Amino acid sequence: MVRSVLFMSLLFALILSACSGTPTPTQASVTEPGPPSTQTSSPPTLPASEPAPTVSPTASAAPTQAAACTDGAAFVADVTVPDNAQMDQGEAFTKVWRVRNTGDCTWTTGYRLVFESGEKMGAPDASPLARETPPGSELDISVDLTAPAQAAAFRADFEIHDPAGRAVPIDQETTLWVIIKVGNASAGPINTPVPVPTSEATPAPEAGDLFSPATCAYSASQPHVDSVITALNAYRAANGLAPLTLDPQLTVAAQAHSADMACNNLFMHRGSDGSTPISRVAATGYAASGVTENVYGSYPPLNGPGVVSWWATDQVDPNHNANLLTTKYTQIGVGYAFFDEFGYYVVVFAAPQ
Repeated sequence: MVRSVLFMSLLFALILSACSGTPTPTQASVTEPGPPSTQTSSPPTLPASEPAPTVSPTASAAPTQAAACTDGAAFVADVTVPDNAQMDQGEAFTKVWRVRNTGDCTWTTGYRLVFESGEKMGAPDASPLARETPPGSELDISVDLTAPAQAAAFRADFEIHDPAGRAVPIDQETTLWVIIKVGNASAGPINTPVPVPTSEATPAPEAGDLFSPATCAYSASQPHVDSVITALNAYRAANGLAPLTLDPQLTVAAQAHSADMACNNLFMHRGSDGSTPISRVAATGYAASGVTENVYGSYPPLNGPGVVSWWATDQVDPNHNANLLTTKYTQIGVGYAFFDEFGYYVVVFAAPQ
């Protein structure tokens, strides 16, 4: 009898416990510019560069909503400080973006605006969103900043992170940005140009030493470049091919052409100065046995996996995919430039002599 009472007590306790419970891209072919294509095939599956973080079931920051909900956002407007706004040196200002919750998760104050890259301008590392924002609603997200003391053009990138620290997709990207010009800033790259790996034996040339300076305040982005390299080589690995290696001289040629396209609204391989992929590579001193190139531009900009997927499924010019899966070329250079809401990518493929 004692055992029966004990068994029933344990069963009752368990029951109680259980109850608590696209852009429209514009592209140029490898040999000649062509019209945009209408995608009819599904993009290839590209292996993720790293696994998504998991949320501990006991995490105190977990949102009180369905675990299966999906986050998403859309940029609506720059409420304050449009791109390339003029600022005085040391001027304090508040940047405000208006975004729409396009997912089916409710944003809580556990969601945060997080500084991601660029010139920090006194921004906090992270700050909570101002109020709860249900799906379909809009929210003004603000951050207090201070213009740097030197006269130049600057950019800062921010992301919205969920309580688990994952970036919320915003259109085709994850980034909200602010771009300002301070003092008598002249036209030129924002912040530091894309870093180029070098060796002591053969230092890489600077793009400005070989090509005409860019005529606009475009923005370069190393994360965009890295994401293309990762996605491209992941796509090759999925097709049983060895990775392509990054070359500093090819990177100079690629970055110069992406900046030229950004500043001159080009979507082709011939540069505004009449240059070609072959002549741009030769100008860096790279001795090539062969050269080819993929270019891409769109509003809003795609991320690296997005642009590689677009090239891979391009029905107008199959050479784009052929270049991604090349066995003829062994090295690449990758460039990215952002200007006037467009993102421009260039990948130069080559093999040394």
